[in-house]
Amino acid sequence: MRIRKAVFPVAGLGTRLLPASKVLAKELLPIIDRPLIQYAVDEAIEAGCDTLIFVINRYKFQIAEHFDRAFELERRLETGGKHEQLRQVRDVIPAHVRTTFVTQSEALGLGHAVLCAAHAVGDEPFAVLLPDDLIWHHAGPGALRQMADRAAASGHSVVAVEDVPRDQTHRYGIVSAADASARASRIDAIVEKPKPEVAPSTLAVVGRYILHPRIFELLRHLPPGAGGEIQLTDGIAALLNTEQVDCYRFEGRRFDCGSALGVVEATMAFALERPDLAPQVRGMMRNLLAETD
Repeated sequence: MRIRKAVFPVAGLGTRLLPASKVLAKELLPIIDRPLIQYAVDEAIEAGCDTLIFVINRYKFQIAEHFDRAFELERRLETGGKHEQLRQVRDVIPAHVRTTFVTQSEALGLGHAVLCAAHAVGDEPFAVLLPDDLIWHHAGPGALRQMADRAAASGHSVVAVEDVPRDQTHRYGIVSAADASARASRIDAIVEKPKPEVAPSTLAVVGRYILHPRIFELLRHLPPGAGGEIQLTDGIAALLNTEQVDCYRFEGRRFDCGSALGVVEATMAFALERPDLAPQVRGMMRNLLAETD
């Protein structure tokens, strides 16, 4: 279960972030001075992935441009002696990592988006990362690296989870686990967006997965699920009938950057961790709070 390929389903319209996402892909919205998707890409590379597969729609060409060379910009930076900025532009991804772009022609759900990447993944285990879920672990390996080590040791597919308030279960896939308090545990059942009164637990699936390629065949034969879409959660539920799938409580903090509040929270948290920004940001926060009291 050692992974080399990572799938990024980024064909969504980002309606929770309109009008900012009307023209600019939500995955390119900045957290300080780096686009949101860059954090997920760095996490995948840290976990050992050398092939990045982006599932886009026909409007998301800007994502491809971000990972392409910008020769005129590089030339101007080099001529101007701005070597640190030049390094940042050139080192968006390491030289040994390649990118592939596939198109999801219709918005038919996360499961369908993952299925669109089947031919690029082939017959090997792979990761899925949802860039909306920015997971930050500054004191150690990232969430996907943690999960990759678990998958390599166990041979099982692994799904990232965290506890959520019960009144929010209708927003997530929810799992029932053999030992819900353990760092890693076998998933007994998984259901997409259950109402709080019928949710089997408060252990919610968040945007990191390591999956056996068998999931593709299961997704091909799934009927539409919640919202009339092909749900990845339903594919994982079908996978449970043939093999063990583990849930994993990652170390780190998740920011829901598919929402305006999550983007603000992540921006503040990352700013406070930067020595070049933290003192000024703390002062700004104190001044703003004083003005609103």
